[in-house]
Order: sequence, then C-alpha cells, then structure tokens
Amino acid sequence: MFRARRYLMCPPVHFRVTYSINPWMDPEKPVDLPLAITQWEDLRDRYRSLGHTVEELEPDPDLPDMVYAANGATVVDGRVLGARFAHPERAAEAAAHLAWYREHGFTRVREPEHINEGEGDFAVTASWLLAGRGFRSSPLSHGEVQEFFGRPVIGLDLVDPHFYHLDTALCVLDDAVDGEVMYYPGAFSPGSRAVLERLFPDALLAGEEDARAFGLNAVSDGHHVLLPQAAVGLFEPLRARGYEPVGIDLGELLKGGGSVKCCTAELRA
Repeated sequence: MFRARRYLMCPPVHFRVTYSINPWMDPEKPVDLPLAITQWEDLRDRYRSLGHTVEELEPDPDLPDMVYAANGATVVDGRVLGARFAHPERAAEAAAHLAWYREHGFTRVREPEHINEGEGDFAVTASWLLAGRGFRSSPLSHGEVQEFFGRPVIGLDLVDPHFYHLDTALCVLDDAVDGEVMYYPGAFSPGSRAVLERLFPDALLAGEEDARAFGLNAVSDGHHVLLPQAAVGLFEPLRARGYEPVGIDLGELLKGGGSVKCCTAELRA
C-alpha cells in the first residue's frame, strides 16, 4: 500500500571512479559527470512528483561515493545506526552521515562497533530486518542491529561478488506486508535461499539478466517501484502484482556499482 516517504540523497557533483572496490567499478571507464547529475536529479524529482520528501546531504569533494546515500546509515522508528565501512576509501563517509542526522533532529544515534554499510546490507520488512553478509557487512553487526532496533534479524549469505550488498539482490516491495519482496536466488547461498523460500514463498523471483541490470536495486513506496529501466523483465511481473514500475536511467552511477536504492536512504520515523 502506498505511503509517502522521506528520503535522504546526496548529489553526485564530485562523483568519479578512481578506484575499484566492487566488480562494477573500472577506473578506465570515464564518467560523464553532467549526465550523472542529470540522471540523479531525475530520480530526485521523480520522488517528489510522487509525493515524497527528499532531503539532501552536502557532498564532500574528497568522497566521490557519497552519492550512494543508502550506505551511510540505517533508520528505523527514528533510531539511527551509523555505518562503518569495509574499505578505507569510503571510511570518512560515516562521520558525514552521522553529522547530518544529529544536525537534523535525530537524537537516538549510535556509532556502530562492527562493520556495516547501512541499507546496503539491511532491508526492513514488516516484522524483520533482513541482513546481508559475505562481502561487506560483518556478521557481528547483526547482533548489534537487533539490540539497537529491537527487531529480529534474519542473516542472509551473499555468494556472488557482483551482488556484494543485499540491496543489489533483494528489494522489499511493501514493508507493511512481510511476503512482498523480490530477489535474485543466484546471489544467495543454498541455506539462505531456503530461508528466503520459507519466509517469502510468494516472492517475485528475478532472473540473472534483470539482476545484473541492477533491477533489484530498487525503491518501492508500496505502490510505485522505481527501478533501472534496463530491467525490462521485471516490469510486467510487478504490474501483475498491482505495483506500478517506474523506469529510471542511472547508467552513469552504475559505473560505481549502484543504482536507485544505493542513491536513496529512507528516513523511517
């Protein structure tokens, strides 16, 4: 069911790919920065046109990956668990995000003890927090997030480096209904696939082509699903379930290994 959301985004005015910390990043492929900014602005404006609020985080010229705002924290019930990045290239982003939350009225803010990359590896459903592990976030972060938010955590093992964060392999379609998710089975270990099948027997399963187009790096407000326009195989299945897919072109930002969800942190009151 549709619900107006509040999001945090960071303009990609300093975005560039000068190092590689995931299989999608290639410093030899130039970034068209004006196009990246235009694509990002289209996503931001689309959210606003759908009735959502978008806050903007000031970018830092020394932190080119700040555009991937979902990695900076996880917010549930007004509580903010900050990030602790796995790679030194992104480490300083954590403080920038926590400073924004503290300056904007969030009082229950925790600096994490263990490595986690925010909503990159944490997905919120009606009853659980789904938590990815295997490439970035530490399994030790799962206990920390459960204690802080007071919600049961379901750990999921990622096994394909192309799907290095949970938000590249799974999307919650309706956080008011536990069964409403879509995911790519090939990104998960056999045991984790079995867990997903048990928890979400009616989930929408994505094929490899749509998953590699980052079709699961999507954002849903309970009705509209904003996702990469190249993930064409997901559009009709989403419509058949009553959702309205909205195709977005973030091709330049995909060069850094992120798309719609990576650029969007949800501020859950």
